[in-house]
Amino acid sequence: MDANCTLVCCEEEREDDKAVIVQFSNGTLRNTQQLDFSFYKNVDETNPRKKNRRLLVAESDRLSYVGNNFGTGSLKCNNLCKYYVGVLNKETMLLCPRYYVGVLNKETMRMEVHNAQLFNMQPVIPGESSTENDASQNTDLTYREKVDSLIEAFGTNKQKRALTSRRLNQVGSETLQSAVAKAAHTIIDQKGLEALQQEVVQAESQSEVSHYLPPCYPDADTPQHVYLFDDILSPVEYDVLDAAGSKMAALTPEELQNLTDEGCQSVVSQLESLPREGVARERHARCAFYLLLLLKLARQKNMTRKFGQEEGCPRIIHIKLMRTFTVETFNNGRVHYVVSTSMRVKVAAYCLALLLHMGDMTADLTLLHRDLGVTEKRMVEVAKSMGLTLSRHGCVTGDDGGPTAENRLASLRLPLVKYQTFTEIRKRKKMH
Repeated sequence: MDANCTLVCCEEEREDDKAVIVQFSNGTLRNTQQLDFSFYKNVDETNPRKKNRRLLVAESDRLSYVGNNFGTGSLKCNNLCKYYVGVLNKETMLLCPRYYVGVLNKETMRMEVHNAQLFNMQPVIPGESSTENDASQNTDLTYREKVDSLIEAFGTNKQKRALTSRRLNQVGSETLQSAVAKAAHTIIDQKGLEALQQEVVQAESQSEVSHYLPPCYPDADTPQHVYLFDDILSPVEYDVLDAAGSKMAALTPEELQNLTDEGCQSVVSQLESLPREGVARERHARCAFYLLLLLKLARQKNMTRKFGQEEGCPRIIHIKLMRTFTVETFNNGRVHYVVSTSMRVKVAAYCLALLLHMGDMTADLTLLHRDLGVTEKRMVEVAKSMGLTLSRHGCVTGDDGGPTAENRLASLRLPLVKYQTFTEIRKRKKMH
């Protein structure tokens, strides 16, 4: 019967006093004399995660082995649990879940148990990259690149074709971007950065209104051909206004006063200066009727099918107004023709162009903005966008001999005026 032995735990040990137990992943080592062991530790002892890292290297003539207590190749038992290991008569016995190394004293039959670390030694083949290097390289790749590598290795033919097509498109987009950048640098070198910035600011300032202006021909020989009359009223539309124009030419002074009270001063001023006879009188009267419809439309929120019936609006003109100066919307299952803010700007531009043809290429902006119900600043912006020349009417003296309000006039002269935009820079208020 074997004699009993007792275990005696040693005193508190340092981290460096731990014994080292190694196991080889590819088999059992026959001759330990042929290996040279080297033990390394991390030099960064202030870092709590790195100060306990150890590296064990075993070198031989044929192969080298490396083991560590950190990373993917380390054994998790070093962190999760430990084992007691005692050596007795060259036989290993497992006593409890901690790694300890003990040496038996046969005289006292006591075994001192010391703390130990277990290293899993793996062979290192020259020329092959380690797992950590592969992991570090994989961390440098983006998610998209990792998915692409998986598709290249394990993807279907459809996925591989899609990947090839996407990469070709990416190369094409990069080529296009480089060509655009090169062209942009060439233009900047030719014109200069300040001139380009000024053109961009001018284009942005005029873009809001330019979409709602009548067709413009700035290279025309005469002012009458810059904004063509046929673009405002086509020949067919002009012919159907025959009866309405005759009615406008026959209005009495009382009816003109009613138009003034309704806010159509621009129409009244044109009717008061009608030519006495001939084609010019008919043309002026028909334009005045069309101007009256535009002014009334600008004050409407929605255009109904009954619009203009009291004035005797022809069906063709009604359809033209509905399609040109309203926005079609759907609400509660019905179609509504809304006169939006942008459409009011469009009405103002067409009214101004019509007044230019009626007034020998000169129009009164003050009367027009009052009749349309828009601000004078907005009316001036429309006139500037059309390239008109702005001026002030001569002062009119009142009964007391003092000056009264001046009317702002807009005239069409060649070449058209290009106005420089003024961008106001507001200063920030200082916080006290």
